[in-house]
Amino acid sequence: MTQLKRNNFRFLYRLRVRWAEVDAQKIVFNGHYLTYVDTAITDYWRALALPYPEALEQFGGDLFVKKATIEYHAPARYDDQLEIGIRCERVGTSSMTFRIGIFRQDELLITGEVVYVYADPKVHKSMPVPPELREVLTAYEQGQSMVHVKVGGWDELGEDARLVRTEVFIQEQRIPEEMEWDDADRSCVHAVAYNRFGMPLATGRLLEHVPGVAKIGRMAARRTLRGGGVGRAVLEALMQAARAGGYHEAVLHAQTSAAGFYARAGFVPRGPEFDEVGIPHVEMVKTL
Repeated sequence: MTQLKRNNFRFLYRLRVRWAEVDAQKIVFNGHYLTYVDTAITDYWRALALPYPEALEQFGGDLFVKKATIEYHAPARYDDQLEIGIRCERVGTSSMTFRIGIFRQDELLITGEVVYVYADPKVHKSMPVPPELREVLTAYEQGQSMVHVKVGGWDELGEDARLVRTEVFIQEQRIPEEMEWDDADRSCVHAVAYNRFGMPLATGRLLEHVPGVAKIGRMAARRTLRGGGVGRAVLEALMQAARAGGYHEAVLHAQTSAAGFYARAGFVPRGPEFDEVGIPHVEMVKTL
């Protein structure tokens, strides 16, 4: 096989070697590379916008490792910044093969292969890979988008928006139900991001704050998909809807833990922190 290069992989997961992962020879202990690969594959599913394991459970199966091989070319050392490349190379009848490459900058340190079998988790008997999953894997490796966003009213998107907001705000953040739902939902513009299975992943809404200024709110993304771009896709869709509506500025109340997310989208803080539903917030604005 021609030597792997970073640009052979659409997906690259970055991590830094920790002190606890090096051995007496002051290099990464060999077994940790499989942990790196497993961690990267978890993020690969996030890049596919597939919440694991829920996305697979709907088809009645799950993935089990059949074979994992590692070949060592050069060692990684403490504090190295590594990139783990993951590529789905083959999808068979009931199995899928992933090619692995671990890089330090452009230097190839590790190559490997992981073979998964799709099987019934109750009896551990192999099953055919669902066509929907096969199509997602193929589309991702071809460079296609994994997420699409619908923008519309509550009658069209309310059921899916409610599902995401219930999971995030009520169940995860323990916001009382009576504080989450309001009459504004009926008149707002809503956005919901979906994966290729039609699963709602993230949502947000848009309403007029004052003339010329739109307010973005109720931004929520399912926990396992955060960091995978679904929240940004919803935010971009809402800002586009605001521009189309003639608004020149967008304002939002960001949970302080999410302020960095909005800052990366161009929002800047305005005013001091404040409490809202028992959670620290900060107002942030952006010129459209």
